[in-house]
Amino acid sequence: MKILYDHQIFTSQKYGGISRYFYELVLEFSDSQGVDCEIPLLVSNNHYISDKKFVNYVDLLPNKQFRGKIRIFNYLNKPNTILKLKQQKFDVFHPTYYDPYFLKYIGNKPFVLTVYDMIHEKFSDMFSPTDKTTEQKRLLVEKATKIIAISQSTKKDLIELFGTDESKIEVVYLGNSMFPKSNITLEYEIPKKYLLFVGSRGVYKNFERFINSITELLNQDKELFVLCTGGGKFSNSEIEQFKELGISKQILQFNLDDDSLAYFYKNALAFIFPSLYEGFGIPVLESFACGCPLLCSDVSSLPEVAGEAACYFDPYSEESIRDAVLRVLDDMNLRKDLISKGYEQLKKFSWKQTAEQTKKIYESVLI
Repeated sequence: MKILYDHQIFTSQKYGGISRYFYELVLEFSDSQGVDCEIPLLVSNNHYISDKKFVNYVDLLPNKQFRGKIRIFNYLNKPNTILKLKQQKFDVFHPTYYDPYFLKYIGNKPFVLTVYDMIHEKFSDMFSPTDKTTEQKRLLVEKATKIIAISQSTKKDLIELFGTDESKIEVVYLGNSMFPKSNITLEYEIPKKYLLFVGSRGVYKNFERFINSITELLNQDKELFVLCTGGGKFSNSEIEQFKELGISKQILQFNLDDDSLAYFYKNALAFIFPSLYEGFGIPVLESFACGCPLLCSDVSSLPEVAGEAACYFDPYSEESIRDAVLRVLDDMNLRKDLISKGYEQLKKFSWKQTAEQTKKIYESVLI
């Protein structure tokens, strides 16, 4: 069985959950009998495939960022995928994002679509009026032979928002790629007492409300910090917010590789995930793997993934967030209990399981 993936996510992402998902799938399939995978790429800057085990490509302008770069990469990569589609030497096509360019070339071959979340539909105000993601996603959901949703929550949203036939959707959970190493040496000093915030800080990530909710705690304890990783440098509005609240010196931002991030998880008082919405939430599994107590929202997929291994709060309530943080900071036994439950919950998820279930879906569309 030959699976053809496309260029899309490896064109647009250097780091990110979606490109990691496809990399981990192909990695698992490389050890699996009966699955042959192809990713037709000419150029990419994607971190996960940089070992070039599965695809040879040119790492073009890796340290240069400029407007139009992704468009150039797409211009170079898309014709290569189209050529592979036209040659028809595959059994199942699995696009890595929602551009429907391939529909005119796929012929009678089946295609499987993964839907990661419904953020564009639930938080449309975050996106430009010219953004076509929802329109393209809706078309591909309609045309796909089978749809993979990465949580029951995402499946439910698909049915409610797009009216998708439930029988067409299979839920396949994601896995964890992060495990702490014992001998990491950091290039910089970090505070001893900190809460960890991981990833982007856009609207639905609820960062502003989280900061407002714990300002009192930070002002009471000047040795307590919030360390943010990823998401880029703080914006002017964020810097202004910290200044007004009197906590500028206690909010720090870092860009980290996986080993350093695992160290940050392992040594945090807690990892806080205050999102208003997540399609799955890989950082939940990362925190479990690193022995970090989890504080998270009680919405969307998060209770489904975190189970009993989290201290939950209402992400729309500053009081609820603050109370949860206080509980975890003040109770060492609670932290230990959350860590223990996190290790147990993590056993329910693995990339091996993701690949096995995905393989069955590929096989089902060939019957």
